Amino acid sequence: MSNHQETAAATHQTHRDDVGAKMGMWLFLFTEVLLFGGLFLVYAVYRYQYQQQFHIAAMELNTGIGTLNTIILLTSSLTVALSIAAIQKGNKFLSMILILTTLILAAMFMVNKFFEWSTKFSHGIYPGSKELAAKPNGQILFYGLYFVMTGLHGLHVLVGMVVLTFMLVFIKRDIITKDSYAKLENSGLYWHLVDLIWIFLFPLFYLIQ
Repeated sequence: MSNHQETAAATHQTHRDDVGAKMGMWLFLFTEVLLFGGLFLVYAVYRYQYQQQFHIAAMELNTGIGTLNTIILLTSSLTVALSIAAIQKGNKFLSMILILTTLILAAMFMVNKFFEWSTKFSHGIYPGSKELAAKPNGQILFYGLYFVMTGLHGLHVLVGMVVLTFMLVFIKRDIITKDSYAKLENSGLYWHLVDLIWIFLFPLFYLIQ
């Protein structure tokens, strides 16, 4: 087999691997959508039953922090997308800077969430606490869903940070290049899902009217 044929065969195999990896990622994202979709459905049912109590409980959340975290995650989605565009153009340094920026933004999100949760815990508002148990059922359900859904989302953010850290290393070591960036694209898809989930969580918990 000639060098040209070998190169063509390698390129074809890489393309097939990339397509397979992307299909796998979309299937994984679909399962994530089903998971959170089920939680959103549970939320909708209980909110319909306890509209007033959900509203009262939501008034205790810090809308300012929620808004700030929304801006942070939306910006992080932009930096991930720009990182992919940069590596496609062969700009390795810019791609790394943008991934690092995304990681910093993700860390800011988690720090804000830590302080928000800490405030709730300091006020005795957490699953199983006496203060929460003394509240009406609607408020208990609201905070139960709040901690489960935002906690699960936070876990996804942490996983995303680990994945993006690997992507940063891969770019540095030229494992991800302008000719082979499927891993970064798939990581970007995951991160966009994390952001999308928060876009739904934010109004459900922080903007209840």
